Amino acid sequence: MRSYLFVPADSQRKLQKSLDTAADALIFDLEDAVSLARKEEGRKILADFLAQAQQSDGPAPQLLVRVNALTTGMTLADLAAVMPYRPAGIVLPKCSGAADLNLLGSYLDVFEQLHPAGPDVPPTSIIAIVTETADSLAGLHEYRGATSRLAGMMWGAEDLSGDIGALASKQEEAPEEWTAPFALVRSLCLFAAAAAGVAAIDTVPTEINNPEALLRETRKAYRDGFSAKAAIHPGQVPVINQGMTPDERTVQWARNVAAAFEQNTEVGVATLDGKMLDMPHLRLAKKILSAAEKAGLA
Repeated sequence: MRSYLFVPADSQRKLQKSLDTAADALIFDLEDAVSLARKEEGRKILADFLAQAQQSDGPAPQLLVRVNALTTGMTLADLAAVMPYRPAGIVLPKCSGAADLNLLGSYLDVFEQLHPAGPDVPPTSIIAIVTETADSLAGLHEYRGATSRLAGMMWGAEDLSGDIGALASKQEEAPEEWTAPFALVRSLCLFAAAAAGVAAIDTVPTEINNPEALLRETRKAYRDGFSAKAAIHPGQVPVINQGMTPDERTVQWARNVAAAFEQNTEVGVATLDGKMLDMPHLRLAKKILSAAEKAGLA
């Protein structure tokens, strides 16, 4: 996965159009994108759409649903509406640690028993948004081994700004750079995801019509170790896909590293261009080649 596009769940038009984007995954949003007065209508619209999408035989992006946070009392109603159609994943906002994951996992266990799918349908995964409250930062060490459903961890800045009282999350003198608190949170999410062995997903860009800045932001995220980035507008998706795809020079380096280790199968080191390589280089090479394969480059 390179790109996750958030789509309002209460708009039939936007739901339908989202299928024609180049996003690797679609997140149908029942949380922030749907007003409190339209929650029930949004569930009905989304359920009808998922029922139609389930009948489609053509290639499609992964379909995920962002439910309302566990503290709202609306999570079960969201799940009851969408789980009959077995979305690939549930995105959990304001996740504060392993306890939240386990509770959502228990809910999913029940709904999967109520709505069994074929043997080829995997269990619904979980993408956790893990930095939207100050309290959630204390739980970042809990995700490793918490549940096999966990597939990714995303960080977010907007809700966190309100929670800590920050007047801005970007630097005034360098508008493309995060302020110190948010740069720290971004890094902590990256480390926590790596420790948990799941994808690290960079936060959404709030500036819609600045593709040059978005490409720079995405390339920085890919450079630092994020494997995907979220989007809030279809026009951002091609830029994110470009920035999250390794270039040919990087792919060739990864091929050379993999080949060097294939020639030295009995030891955990290899050499390339006179430089020593060890297992971390091989793991990085495999990650690059996997991303290249998904982009049709390998």
